[in-house]
Amino acid sequence: MPLRRPPFELFFVFPLFFFCAFSAPLSPSPTPPTPAPATVIFATFTPGLDYPPPTQTATPVLAIQAGLQATVSLTPFPVHINLDPEDWKNWPVLPVVAAGVSEIYALGQRLGNDPHAFSVFGDCQSESEAFWGVYDSDPGAVAALPEHLQETAGWFAGSFDRDSPTVRGGTTAGALLWNEWHQGMYGCSFAESPVACELRLHNPSFVFIHVGTHYESRNITYLRQIIDQLLAEGVVPILVAKADNRELDERVNRDYALLAEEYDLPLWNFWAAVQSLPNGGLYTRGDRPLQGDIYLTDEALQLQRFTGLQALDTVWRAVTGR
Repeated sequence: MPLRRPPFELFFVFPLFFFCAFSAPLSPSPTPPTPAPATVIFATFTPGLDYPPPTQTATPVLAIQAGLQATVSLTPFPVHINLDPEDWKNWPVLPVVAAGVSEIYALGQRLGNDPHAFSVFGDCQSESEAFWGVYDSDPGAVAALPEHLQETAGWFAGSFDRDSPTVRGGTTAGALLWNEWHQGMYGCSFAESPVACELRLHNPSFVFIHVGTHYESRNITYLRQIIDQLLAEGVVPILVAKADNRELDERVNRDYALLAEEYDLPLWNFWAAVQSLPNGGLYTRGDRPLQGDIYLTDEALQLQRFTGLQALDTVWRAVTGR
């Protein structure tokens, strides 16, 4: 079967797969110095205020293995997020969940989406061994979580450690819409995109959109197409601001903030979560110097795993009232 021509940008993406695959080791070399303990600051929100200022919560809920600490404040959600996309660096780490997100979730439940399932659309930083796999494979990792996050991990068991047509090294927003990107694996057909295949196979209620290290000139256009498809099927998109700035002008994270404000969608500001780490939690692999600082250090991987679970917990509880 001849391959249909992909978006033109993807011809530049294929080589990146071979560089990115298995590129987020839990013990990178060289190992950056371990930072002093840090506290991640989130925001609290007061009903009736559209854009309240961030405030620091005082009590840490978990000491992560690397010595980092994180705090969480569960608060009411506003009608609109009303945050300035140009000021995305000051957005809270955990998502602001607008009231309309619960309507998306309710539509999905009427359509038969699995309330216990979420999916990830991402590149090698989202592969289960680097990201969330331990919450399915290691009971000790779950037992070490605060009680409310243990509940969340249990509720979504089976979604953390799985192979997916929407997670692959070098993935871009355009690749997620290209029928041949999944290579006919995972039970996908060449008549469907990775996005359509994942929605059919896993039937998630939530999707983390975690692409952008490998980007394209029409990145925001492709992201809109993906978001529109998810919304039509009642799947709640959770946008993710990435840690790196490979594009040099931070356009990808700004686009995510623009989309979050445009659609009133939750955004997990992972970029803000790692700013207290040396070099923003990034390093350059010694065997790939031309790629620059795009790989997450051990400490950053710990924060990605933990704050990502917090983001899932925040959105899930907001739309279900748990």
